[in-house]
Amino acid sequence: MWWKKHKWKVIIPVLIAAVLAGVFYYGGNAPGSRGWSVADTPASSAGMTARVTETPDTAADEPVQDGEKDSTETSSPEESAPPTDGQEQTPDLEEKAGSAESTQEINPETGKDNYLTDPVPEGKPLPVEPQEVKVAPITYTCTISISCATILDNMDLCNPEKVELVPEDGWILKPTVVTFNEGESVFDVLRSTCKEHKIHLEYMNTPVYNSAYIEGIHNLYEFDVGELSGWMYKVNDWFPNYGCSRYQVQAGDVIEWVYTCDLGFDVGGGYAMGE
Repeated sequence: MWWKKHKWKVIIPVLIAAVLAGVFYYGGNAPGSRGWSVADTPASSAGMTARVTETPDTAADEPVQDGEKDSTETSSPEESAPPTDGQEQTPDLEEKAGSAESTQEINPETGKDNYLTDPVPEGKPLPVEPQEVKVAPITYTCTISISCATILDNMDLCNPEKVELVPEDGWILKPTVVTFNEGESVFDVLRSTCKEHKIHLEYMNTPVYNSAYIEGIHNLYEFDVGELSGWMYKVNDWFPNYGCSRYQVQAGDVIEWVYTCDLGFDVGGGYAMGE
């Protein structure tokens, strides 16, 4: 008799407690609130990249630590940097040697190397893995330039917010002779040059390609002038089919960073990664 008379006084509190427990466990967006941690999710795997933004007029934030998730760093060109430019945000690229053997081992099953690169054309420089070299205190000179002249012919496609950033002559940096250390890469030279000339630079470290990927220069980003637009580089009139961190600069090299609005076809390197 007691149970029939008082059962709802017992059942209702139990049901409420069960509902609250379920909401607590499955609700919310914080990592771990659903019973698993960030480390268990695919997005936090080893292939994760770190985005770095360097601007000429913003003070540096705390540097990104090894293994940290996607983050953005801003730094001032006037501030002191570690002994070797381009290293602090690229754990895989930190230790370098002045001279390293250039080899490319192709997997017969995929037709590519360990970093998904097609065979380099005969007679062209092979990629040098940045982790295999250490920069030497020997200096040389090369020439570097940065151009977005193709945008001038595609202003109708340009993001309206970016139109005012496009120089009238298309030059962000005219051909300039710069000094570099033996063992440095095209990425190292770009990064140090942008810092010296107070040019905005944003790049993404991509371990799967063992290289930095340039997303934006002078606040002009990929896709700002259509879905086929973005930054490319060439050295001595050749568009390498591998990342700029893997191209070791030699004395007298002519490095050109160019903005394409048509996958490279408008700058002479049509879909260079496939050439």
